[in-house]
Amino acid sequence: MTVYFIGAGPGDPELITVKGQRLIRQCPVIIYAGSLVPAAVLQGHQAETVINSAELHLEQIIDVIRAAHAKGLDIARVHSGDPSLYGAIGEQIRRLRELGIDYQIIPGVTATAASAALLGCELTLPEVSQTVILTRYGDSSPMPEGEQLADLARHGSTLVIHLGVKNLPRIVDELLPHYGPDCPVAVVHRATWPDQDWVQGTLTDIAEQVARKGFRRTTLILVGHVLGDAPFSESALYRASHAHLYRAGE
Repeated sequence: MTVYFIGAGPGDPELITVKGQRLIRQCPVIIYAGSLVPAAVLQGHQAETVINSAELHLEQIIDVIRAAHAKGLDIARVHSGDPSLYGAIGEQIRRLRELGIDYQIIPGVTATAASAALLGCELTLPEVSQTVILTRYGDSSPMPEGEQLADLARHGSTLVIHLGVKNLPRIVDELLPHYGPDCPVAVVHRATWPDQDWVQGTLTDIAEQVARKGFRRTTLILVGHVLGDAPFSESALYRASHAHLYRAGE
């Protein structure tokens, strides 16, 4: 049997890969993160067993996997977004390796990609930012050395912060010396869900806007000049004078 770690996407049931959807509909056992994955993602399944992992701790999840392994039953282990980003799959994989159980990771659409689509922007623009840093705010557990927010902010690149909205005023204070008060910021709540919402502003006023909205969780903070109207050069790829393998330059 195989355990398939499937990225369900950010919330919209249509934002899942064809492969992920097929496996959910085929696997006889489903373990899904019910606190972040909508039930609609499981639509069309024919599983004998469906378990919400939000109600279980790690060892209980492994017990379910071990029981399915004994019966030779494949498992769709469904996580929100892309399971390789803050998906807590590393600890599960470590146990599976110890038990000699096969697994595969099926990528999913990230909350970052969904938020950029919602905001109608590109996160990398020539001469503005060619780097995107995805991180989390080190409040509940310490960040590794060199990964404090100030360490990352000094690059001035597009910054995407998970799990930080409750500490937004502190985040603003740490970012101001590196991005400046007029740097655009967007805070997106539950991107692609029916109740999605967001605010856009600058480091000067974003905390006040978010406080009025009352966002407390499942919220992403995006920071960077790509979110504003900063001038940028057009890509060389589509420049008429640029020649490449598929097109001769004019």
